[in-house]
Amino acid sequence: QVRLVESGGGLVQAGGSLRLSCAASGLTFSRYNMGWFRQGPGKEREFVAAFSWSGGNTYYADSVKGRFTISRDNAKNTVYLQMNSLKPEDTAIYYCAANPYTPSKWNASSAYPYWGRGTQVTVSS
Repeated sequence: QVRLVESGGGLVQAGGSLRLSCAASGLTFSRYNMGWFRQGPGKEREFVAAFSWSGGNTYYADSVKGRFTISRDNAKNTVYLQMNSLKPEDTAIYYCAANPYTPSKWNASSAYPYWGRGTQVTVSS
């Protein structure tokens, strides 16, 4: 049974930083593509970043490019999201997601069959 557990969320002032973690179990982590999505209040879930298992390619939403960095530690079965220069509009529940195949669209939530429960990030102005 695949399980994804996010942690590291919290309240931070604008301009600050947070690092989210997602611990995975029940899967061969090194063979899974990992992604981060978020859902802000009153908004639809949106893609944030992804890290392919093959080739180590990374993908980012334009809104976070240059500020957020996705990384993974296969030895720890964990994917991270380092978030710098946070803005109030980054306030959202952040979700970790996993898929075992290469999607045609990395930013499509439908491409990821496994999801965590999310961790809240609140950025105050």
